[in-house]
Amino acid sequence: MQMKCQAYGRDDLLASSRGELFGSGRPQLPAPNMLMMDRISKITDEGGDFGKGFIIAELDINPDLWFFDCHFLGDPVMPGCLGLDAMWQLVGFFLGWMDGEGKGRALGVGEVKFTGQILPTAKKVTYEIQMKRVINRKLVMGVADGHVLVDGKEIYVAKDLKVGLFKDTSSF
Repeated sequence: MQMKCQAYGRDDLLASSRGELFGSGRPQLPAPNMLMMDRISKITDEGGDFGKGFIIAELDINPDLWFFDCHFLGDPVMPGCLGLDAMWQLVGFFLGWMDGEGKGRALGVGEVKFTGQILPTAKKVTYEIQMKRVINRKLVMGVADGHVLVDGKEIYVAKDLKVGLFKDTSSF
């Protein structure tokens, strides 16, 4: 198993999508095209808004990204659900980074507000995840608040993002 790094590059995130970063039986990030970040610039289990740790990750925007071609024709914008999914991806990554076992599944979100958009002219999306609670018993679950910024301006806020890890997903 790899040491707990505090930052991960694109190659590391791709290794996670293949199940190689944290090892067998541990959570994985999705593979491209659903991998919604290029790097994790900071991850820690200390500090943050709730003292339980935080993650900062980034996605470089360019007009060639797949979703701009189909959402919407003549009015390209990154789907808000992809930004929400990115936040769930990061909560699941945090659980794997904390040695949690199982397959990650999004369990819900308390509240989401969209106040802006990500256009093909943007340069960078930043995801900020503030861990609120990590349960590591028979149930492994993370609860976090998340913020999405485009070129430094906050455009999405999510409260109580929930991700669980499951050893058996057949009845999920």
